[in-house]
Amino acid sequence: MDNVPNLDDYLFLLTLGGVLISGLVISAVGKKNHLPRVTLLLIFGVVIGKGGLDVIPIIFSNQFEIISEMALMMVGFLLGGRLTVNSLKGYLGATIWISITAAAITALIVTLALILFGVPFELAVVLGCLASATDPAAILDVAQESNYTKSFKNQLLSIVALDDAWALMLFGMGIALVSSSNSVGVEHSALLMVAQDIGGAILIGLCIGFPAAYLTGRVKPGQPILSEALGAVFICGGIALWLGVSFLIASMVLGVVVGNFAKHHEQPLHAIEGIEWPFMVIFFVLAGANLELRMLSSIGLICAVYIIFRIVGKMVGARIGGQFGKADRQTKRWMGVALLPQAGVAIGMALVASYFIPEHRQTLLSVAVLSTVLFEIIGPIFTRLALERVEHA
Repeated sequence: MDNVPNLDDYLFLLTLGGVLISGLVISAVGKKNHLPRVTLLLIFGVVIGKGGLDVIPIIFSNQFEIISEMALMMVGFLLGGRLTVNSLKGYLGATIWISITAAAITALIVTLALILFGVPFELAVVLGCLASATDPAAILDVAQESNYTKSFKNQLLSIVALDDAWALMLFGMGIALVSSSNSVGVEHSALLMVAQDIGGAILIGLCIGFPAAYLTGRVKPGQPILSEALGAVFICGGIALWLGVSFLIASMVLGVVVGNFAKHHEQPLHAIEGIEWPFMVIFFVLAGANLELRMLSSIGLICAVYIIFRIVGKMVGARIGGQFGKADRQTKRWMGVALLPQAGVAIGMALVASYFIPEHRQTLLSVAVLSTVLFEIIGPIFTRLALERVEHA
C-alpha cells in the first residue's frame, strides 16, 4: 500500500514542472519578439486556465494565494533595495513628485470622468482610487528583462516602489469620503485602518531591516547567501500577514533599510535576484489561469471610461509631476506610459470597498477584474515601449 501513488502529489509536481519549463520556453520566445514575457505568461495562463482549456488541477491552482504572496514579498524587497541614497541622487525630487501626481491625478481624472458619464458618486470615487495602483511585479520583470542602462529604468522602479503607499492612502481617504454619510465614525475607522496598515508595515520593515542590515554578509564575509536573503524576506512578510498589515510595503521597507545600511558589502541580499523568477513564472501563469472572463460583457461603458481615463490620468499625472520635479523631457513624456500595468492589489481594494458600498459590489468587482486583465496584458507592452524609446532617444 505504501507504493500506491498519491494522485494529488504527482499532479502537483507534474504541473509545477510543466509550468516552470513553459516559463523557460516563453522567455525564449519573448526575446524574439516585442511582447514582454509577463504578457506571454499571462496569456498562456488564460489559455490553460479555467477560462480556456482548464487543464490546471485544483490542487495546484489552490496554491495561488501563497505563491503570489511569496513572489510579491521578493518583488517588494528588490524594489525597496533600489531606493538607496546613492541611486536617487539627481532625481529624488522628480521621483517623489511623479509618484504622487501619477497616483493622485489618475484618481481625480478617473473619478470626474465616471461622474460625468453618470456613474454614482460613491462608485466613481472608489474606482478612481483603484485606478491609482500599479503592478510592481510586472514592471520589475520588464525592467529586469531589458538590458537598458539609462537612469529612466532605475527611476521607474523607484517610483513604483512608492506607488503602493500613495494608492493605499488615496483608497483610505476615498472610503472615508463615501462612508461619511452612512454612519458617524465610519470615515474615521477607514482612515484608521489605512494608517494601521501602512504604519504597521513600516514598523515591521524597520524592526526586521536593521538587524538584517547588520547581520547579512557575516556568515560569508562580503557575500550574502540565499538562505539569509529568503529568511529575512519571508519572516518580514510572514509577520506582516500575521498582523494583518501590508506585506508588500513591509518588504519594501525591509529592502530600503538593508539597501541603505548594509555598508559592509556591495549588493545587500542580492542572492534573492537569482531565485525570484521561478516564483514569478508560477505567479503570472496562475494569475492568468484564475482570471474570470465571463463577466467581460456585463459592464460596458463604465469599464471603457475607467480604462481610457486611467491611461490619460497616468500620462497627465506623470507629466505634471515631472514638471514640478524638473525631470528631463524623456521622463516627462514616457513615465506615464511605463506605469500602466495594474495589479491584483486593485482587486483586493475592490473587495474591501464592496463592504462599504454593497449596492455596487458586482459592478465594482467586475470593473476591477476586467481592467486588471487588460492592463496586465497590455501594460507591460507599454512599459517596454517606454524603456525602448527612452534608451534609444
